Amino acid sequence: MHSLLLLLLDSRSPAGAHGHSGGMEPAVTAGFVRDEDDVRRFCAGRLATAGAVAAGFAAAAARAWAAGAPAPEWRDLDDELSARTPSEAARAASRALGRGLLRLLRSTVPDVDPRPAWSLIERPAPHHALVLGGACAIAGGDPALAARAAALGVCTAPASAAVRLLGLDPYAVHRLLAELAPEIDRVADAAARPMPASALPAGSAPALELLADVHVTREVRLFAS
Repeated sequence: MHSLLLLLLDSRSPAGAHGHSGGMEPAVTAGFVRDEDDVRRFCAGRLATAGAVAAGFAAAAARAWAAGAPAPEWRDLDDELSARTPSEAARAASRALGRGLLRLLRSTVPDVDPRPAWSLIERPAPHHALVLGGACAIAGGDPALAARAAALGVCTAPASAAVRLLGLDPYAVHRLLAELAPEIDRVADAAARPMPASALPAGSAPALELLADVHVTREVRLFAS
């Protein structure tokens, strides 16, 4: 893995991921997550649902970019991912994260212009998993790596947010992520297999989808989602 790819995947990049909790803040507010064991269960649940979906679509996007897929094919992928995201707030957060990563991609790889490929996709940007997959392919990564990056991000975002929201020991939280790593790889590898867009993973957590829509109505919140 070369440095450009590491740079694009770095959580400290200005792509905006630090402003989103991956559903952790609404879960904490609702009293569903109180301690490290709850964080472990939350991340495992997110991995099995949103993680598999993100991994599948990131891998499909990496494959589409490598194959030079036309704009209608990208639009179909984006529509399929929208259909798997019932919450309006979650869809908006996904596109906001996609826009941030797209800005990072265009600033770090200025000689690549993804706008023609993504010209038919709803603004402000494709869903985050699609931009992530495309960025991985542009930087030399393969679909399997894109899937693992997406699945890992679905776990690290809420785990990092939990440290800030609950004042947990960050080393203990990283330990639980390390314990989850083999399952992250297994879920990502299964989702990364080539398949039609309609057959990509479609897992969902209805309670979190509902909480996401409630969260954006709160006047006081630390994270955008």
